Amino acid sequence: MTERVVIIGAGVGGLVAALLLAARGLDVLVVEKEATPGGKLREVTAGSARIDAGPTVFTMRWVFEEIFAAAGASLDEHLTLTRSRVLARHAWMDGSRLDLFADRAESTEAISRFAGASEARGFEAFAARAARIWGTLEGSFIREDRPSVFDLVAKTGARDLMGISPFTTLDRALGEHFRDPRLRQLFGRYATYCGSSPYDSPATLMLVAHVESEGVWLVEGGMHRLAVVLASLAERLGARLQYGTGVRSIIRRGGRAVGVVLADGQPVEADAVICNGDSNAVATGLFGELGSLVRPTPPAERSLSALTWAVQAVPEGFPLLRHSVFFSADYRAEFDTLKRGRLPTMPTVYVCAQDRADADVAPSAAPERLLCLVNAPATGDAGKPTREEIVQCEKQTLEQLRRCGLRLSFDPQREVTTGPAQFGTLFPATGGALYGPNAHGWAASFRRPGARTKLPGLYLAGGSTHPGPGVPMAALSGRLAASALMADLGLTAKSR
Repeated sequence: MTERVVIIGAGVGGLVAALLLAARGLDVLVVEKEATPGGKLREVTAGSARIDAGPTVFTMRWVFEEIFAAAGASLDEHLTLTRSRVLARHAWMDGSRLDLFADRAESTEAISRFAGASEARGFEAFAARAARIWGTLEGSFIREDRPSVFDLVAKTGARDLMGISPFTTLDRALGEHFRDPRLRQLFGRYATYCGSSPYDSPATLMLVAHVESEGVWLVEGGMHRLAVVLASLAERLGARLQYGTGVRSIIRRGGRAVGVVLADGQPVEADAVICNGDSNAVATGLFGELGSLVRPTPPAERSLSALTWAVQAVPEGFPLLRHSVFFSADYRAEFDTLKRGRLPTMPTVYVCAQDRADADVAPSAAPERLLCLVNAPATGDAGKPTREEIVQCEKQTLEQLRRCGLRLSFDPQREVTTGPAQFGTLFPATGGALYGPNAHGWAASFRRPGARTKLPGLYLAGGSTHPGPGVPMAALSGRLAASALMADLGLTAKSR
């Protein structure tokens, strides 16, 4: 017997859920309001080029190896991945530069040359601490379906739980390892991976350093290729993906979710529904009055948004790698400005040079495909920032890059700019927040909803749910949603 499942949204979480459920013989329909799969894992056309305009870093390869294997496939058969030797190049306005490497010994040596032997020893202690935090949380929290604080204490023990420093901010913990403010700034940037501030987020986020040291991979064809492959494989296993189709509401009958009403008014009956939109869309009634199934995210608790420019440009004066970061002079002032709901006057800038790998040699083709990104407040639903503020921020961003040695030449008529308002349209009920709620405070991770909701038959997936934002975490959320749904329907995990 087949069971019909409707999945709202073809982001990574929804695609993974569709793939795993189709592999187990369920009748799966994915409805996506955009014309292509991927959600935040998107690409845009700038000039004559297709450019990744969402996540640009592929980590936690094992997540996708497990997911593809569960669907009877092999990751290597569908994607060509190359491991990066250099994680990222970092630059400051004083002319200093530091490359971090996948190999810890190389990073230690680079930091010793950059800031001295004492800071290198601090990095070794920091890296070991990050590995311990990962080891504590990987099996007991990240893979689990939203464990409570009490569950986590029971699984890890109070001593191990305190060892992950949940009550210390990331910046303060970094101060225990580094005296050089540039290194505190560099490793504090890991808080922005979940759209948060290093001055308010827990030291637990040090685990990002360990995740990156385990491998950062380049995806042949770009990151959006991952979404295309997941969608194609799900369809091959029998899932149906319907693009350009929005959802008006979730049908509730007999105390459970039993389908959706499409934007054109067509009802689609189902045994279960997975919502792969931001959880705030359910909480605020975007899909109908469902009751208080999910805690809404107040604007003050939103994660950061972003301001991005996708361009074909000719870079000069700085040896870009695939991933380069250009830091502002005052990191705390930058985040204080963001907290006040304004764009920073001199932002930290991330540049993804998508035609480059580890070697700082320009590709033969010019201009190059670049994505430039600065952090922005999630104020899109308040009409902020204005067009004038965005134009001014772009000027300040280019000036920041020039101060760090990078000059970009490009046609402004061919750049694609995306800000909080556009992200808010792409991902409704967010104001442009790209990571769900922020990670501020020790309890933030426990406030994220899990796969199950209070309404039987309705499940959640995506970066706003447990275990959190980022491509591999969203994929894990899709797997958790699929597992919960299968268990609740009383179905086995046997593949077709």
